[in-house]
Amino acid sequence: MSKKQFKAESKRLLDLMINSIYTNKEIFLREIISNASDAIDKLCYLSLTDDSVGLNRDDFRIDILVNKDERSITVRDNGIGMTLEEAESNLGVIAKSGSFQFKGEMDGEKAEDLSIIGQFGVGFYSAFMVADQVTVRSRKFGEEQGVEWKSTGADGYTVTPIEKETVGTDVIMHIKPDTDEEIYGSYLEVWKLKALIRKYSDYVRWPIKMDVQHQERFETGEKNDDGSPKYEYRMVTENETVNSMIPIWQRSKSEVTDDDCIQWYKEKNRDRKDPCALVRVNAEGAVSYKAMLFVPGEENENAFSGDNKGGVTLYSNGVMIMEKCDKLLHDYFDFVKGVVDSPDLSLNISREILQHDRQLRIIGQNLEKRIKGELEKLLKEDKPKYQEFYKNFGNDLKVGVCDEYGRYKDFLRDLLIFYTSEDRTLTLKEYVEAMPESQKVIYYATAASVKQAMALPQCEQVRKRGFEMLYLTSPLDEMVLENLHDQDGKSFCNVVTDDLGFETEEEKKAAQERDIENKELLDFVKESVGESVSKVRLSRKLTTQACCLTSEGPLTLEMERYFRHGPSEEMRKLRATRVLELNPEHKAFAALKDAWENDKEKAKKLSQILSVLAEMTAGMDVEDPASFAEQVAELF
Repeated sequence: MSKKQFKAESKRLLDLMINSIYTNKEIFLREIISNASDAIDKLCYLSLTDDSVGLNRDDFRIDILVNKDERSITVRDNGIGMTLEEAESNLGVIAKSGSFQFKGEMDGEKAEDLSIIGQFGVGFYSAFMVADQVTVRSRKFGEEQGVEWKSTGADGYTVTPIEKETVGTDVIMHIKPDTDEEIYGSYLEVWKLKALIRKYSDYVRWPIKMDVQHQERFETGEKNDDGSPKYEYRMVTENETVNSMIPIWQRSKSEVTDDDCIQWYKEKNRDRKDPCALVRVNAEGAVSYKAMLFVPGEENENAFSGDNKGGVTLYSNGVMIMEKCDKLLHDYFDFVKGVVDSPDLSLNISREILQHDRQLRIIGQNLEKRIKGELEKLLKEDKPKYQEFYKNFGNDLKVGVCDEYGRYKDFLRDLLIFYTSEDRTLTLKEYVEAMPESQKVIYYATAASVKQAMALPQCEQVRKRGFEMLYLTSPLDEMVLENLHDQDGKSFCNVVTDDLGFETEEEKKAAQERDIENKELLDFVKESVGESVSKVRLSRKLTTQACCLTSEGPLTLEMERYFRHGPSEEMRKLRATRVLELNPEHKAFAALKDAWENDKEKAKKLSQILSVLAEMTAGMDVEDPASFAEQVAELF
């Protein structure tokens, strides 16, 4: 029996298969099981029209046999099998797929009805990543003689006729010796193989069976001192099905309730809380797919470490393709967990990534609409529950609004909520609908908390007129409003930095004259407080408060506070352009003016005290509280 050589291009491809195409050695089992499943699919399909097959659907199975002494793993199926010619043709020429040929020989409608996984003819060779020799023994249905194909890799293969009692195929992989870099022997452990089957092939439609050992308690026949029966334990081996076969998302709503799905989610994700939203989809059309998605009820504490972050697992015909498919949903729905299963995906040669993403875009767009719809329903029907969701995942939506220059802002707009008091939130649409006719803009203030934002002195005039305000608790909120630009034609007004629009022309003229009149005093205050502020001016917004701190330019005080915790030194050095505003109607200003006219040293101290008070009111940290306390004490 002479050894046959792979063609030169096949040798190169085999080397790529082992070293480049697949990124994870453990998928070899997925590929071999998928090929076995395809072989059973073919014979099962033929049995529909050929009574001589002699097998019912329940008779088909895939067996995994482990022999530690021989360091071998055998994957056995009772599918359609191969002839000697087919073995040489399909296994001797890399990238030639018998499954693809089988499907191609069928007419169009029947081919569409048959879901075959392996259509590239390369998955079989992934076995060489863990095996130094692969033997295939097969007998085709309707044939009397079997065939044995054997290879140790790129140096060639042998094909010989053999006697084989049953129809089907055995793939026998002799596992490589262990090395310092790789413990190949771990694949000979039953627990390891079970884990790989559960991970990648749990939903292959045919039962995958293995001999599994269990500890069993038995009665010895003897008695304990108290007369009770004495028990001992022994290990027993049972042949059991280790895959689930039919995934829960493939079942209809009449078979599986929403509560069943939620229980499955909690067990799968080790989540103690029910999800706050469930999306179930069974779509048929240009792209067919089934999906079961969950919006978690709480943010997982390990989310940002990547251990249990959201993500959708992608399946094709029950075989896991990608554990976390990041191309299916945009990042603003990154918290969503679940599964999508579609037979229409264009997989690449390794079945690890997608060849084209058109199908994914179609599926993703449809799913995002469904997710948004469920969240809008939650917002409408259970506001407290939505507020809890928003507390956990609102930042994802906010980042989505700001991402790609606001590309997704209109899609996400209606999911955003903002505080209008410490215990009340509104959507922007709800806010605008509640606006009185006299209100022309949407007012907002930003601080570290709602309570601090409500306490800002610049809010006084707005509330005095009976206008509701949005209280933002994050610089990200400000960026969101900048990207949204307006809501139903109503622009946004930052009460700290923007013109409130309340002054008449006469009031503006009087304010300008007052500024000119007090210019020397304001210059003195600026000189007294130094570089802590860039400008001092009289306020047009304050009513009862003595002073406030505001800013000019694109960087606000709240943004500065956010950047102080940034990842880079340059970001942490960013500072807003501070402006100290004084209330000319307050007694503190009258005291300052009197001191300026009569006691310049006292006026200097009062200027510095007012500057620190403005910082404190704005929620900024006081750099030298001891010095501030001393200055105040000296006034007594």
